[in-house]
Formats: sequence, C-alpha cells, structure tokens
Amino acid sequence: MLEKGFMKDIVEKYPEPRPAYTTISTLLKRMTDKDYIGFERLGRDKQYYPILKKNDYFSKQVNGMIQHFFNDSKAQFASFFTKNADFSMEEMQELQDLLKEKMTKKKNK
Repeated sequence: MLEKGFMKDIVEKYPEPRPAYTTISTLLKRMTDKDYIGFERLGRDKQYYPILKKNDYFSKQVNGMIQHFFNDSKAQFASFFTKNADFSMEEMQELQDLLKEKMTKKKNK
C-alpha cells in the first residue's frame, strides 16, 4: 500500500495488463474531486496522498448499502449477513463478544 505516490507508482501497483494512464488519470481526478485523495504538485508531476481514511470510506459505503438494500435497517443487514456467511466457531464467538461489549457500553450510558 502506498502512503504517497505519483501516477506511475500507482499504475505499477496494478497487475498486468495494467490499465491505461488515461484510465488512472480519470480515476485520480474523480477521487480528488470527491476529496478522497489530495495531491502536492512537484514540478510538472503530482504526488497523490489519501485524505479520507479507509475505515471512514468503508463505513460510509456500508451505511449506504444498508440504507438502499436493507430499508435502512441494520438488523435486516445483520440478519442477512449472518445467514449467508459461513462463520467458523471462533468467528461466531468473536461476533458474540463484540455484541456483548457493545450492549454493555449502551447500558452504561
């Protein structure tokens, strides 16, 4: 994962066949317009860097999916997720522990 990079660095991270520079340029422009990334001009080049943190982006996307596909119901999403995922016993225990912790925090507020 790059913390900062020029377009050539970003293109090189893709496996062959790599996308065209124009494709990456368009993507970088759109991401810049949405304030997901920023850039610093160094001579004729731009060095890109993230603005939006991965967790914030992921949270926004998941909340949008819940709103559009699950009638804005987190319970419907959780139900779908648990019914359709093949969890191991360890993963189910981890989820149960997370829920218990969250419930305890809610009760103490």
